[in-house]
Amino acid sequence: MYGLTRATTTLLGGAVAGFLIWLASQFSNGSLGGYWTRIGLVAGAGLVMALSQLLGGWTKWGWPRITGPVFLFAFVPIAIACLWVILAGQPVSTWLSSHVLSWSGGIHIRHLVNDFVHFIPALAFAGGLVFGFTFDTSGPVVRRDAVVEGETVTPVPADADEPMAAERSAVATPADTTVPARDGEYAAAAAPAPEAPPRARPPQ
Repeated sequence: MYGLTRATTTLLGGAVAGFLIWLASQFSNGSLGGYWTRIGLVAGAGLVMALSQLLGGWTKWGWPRITGPVFLFAFVPIAIACLWVILAGQPVSTWLSSHVLSWSGGIHIRHLVNDFVHFIPALAFAGGLVFGFTFDTSGPVVRRDAVVEGETVTPVPADADEPMAAERSAVATPADTTVPARDGEYAAAAAPAPEAPPRARPPQ
């Protein structure tokens, strides 16, 4: 059942991601608005693929939440690197894009940035995918006390059953037992009969 649910959500996520990528291709890459619209739609496709696994029970089910360490130490550095290249590849030069190119030359990574500019859609998709990986689930809520037919069952200590076990052991031992006789037959060893109460003496 788990595999079928995950397969269904993955298929739906792939369909939605494909639609977003197709929609991104309908915008022109020559203008600044079209450029960033394409980037946003492709990044959204990556986010949808990550969320499809989350909704399919990839972690622990339950309500989604953002994992702080993954967001800070994984997504933030990757997002900065992706945005650095995306800004450097803008079709229209802006104050920020020109400074990114200048800073790239200053730290001697201009050639590396120029190589990654050809794969900007892939970087946008990866950024959205990693952002989706920052989400986790809290897991199902489990109550400490089990509820049976509206009543709360309180856990019983391990040693609380010892007196009852002793009583069951005493009951399990019958009063009348069968013992083998010497001549090969079995005779019933009856329990001793109770003593009769003393009779009252007649008056003299």
